[in-house]
Amino acid sequence: MPALLAVSTGVIVLIVIVVLVVLLVGYGIAKYNGLISMRNKIENAYAQIDVQLNRRHDLIPNLVETVKGYAKHEASTLEAVIAARNAATAASGPAQQAQAENALTGALKSLFAVAEAYPDLKANAGFQQLQTELSTTEDRIAYARQYYNDNVRAYNEGIQKFPANLVAGAFHFSEREYFEADETSRQNVQVDFGS
Repeated sequence: MPALLAVSTGVIVLIVIVVLVVLLVGYGIAKYNGLISMRNKIENAYAQIDVQLNRRHDLIPNLVETVKGYAKHEASTLEAVIAARNAATAASGPAQQAQAENALTGALKSLFAVAEAYPDLKANAGFQQLQTELSTTEDRIAYARQYYNDNVRAYNEGIQKFPANLVAGAFHFSEREYFEADETSRQNVQVDFGS
């Protein structure tokens, strides 16, 4: 009888160990798949930002041409907008792209400030339409950035928390960068028309 009890205790211990191993492996697989899903959401969110930024970049040449017809002596402002647009289209990665987009936002603010000095330009239907489209696009960009940053936050938290950080470390999941505006793009542009 004691031998039978020792055998059944050994079997129970073995079953408990097997169940624990299966649970740990199942947890690891679930966490890995969850991290993959989160990473893919970030990639999709970044692609949505890119779509909206490309829309913005496509509107800028038309806007510059419209302003050029009315504000011929504002060449430096127009050149700054084009240079900022070119830098933004060449940027890669969230941090570099955010920095370039922030510079472009500042240049556009200057362009719209210049447009304030030209009543005929402000009244131009083409300019008004471009300004409305750009404003709508800016709203879409803001939403896409927020969505991206929310996904980055959830992903970064997911790979930092214990015990998921063990799975993340084993499979080389690394933190992602936020798409952030810098302080200069949040400030109002000061324009002096020499009054």
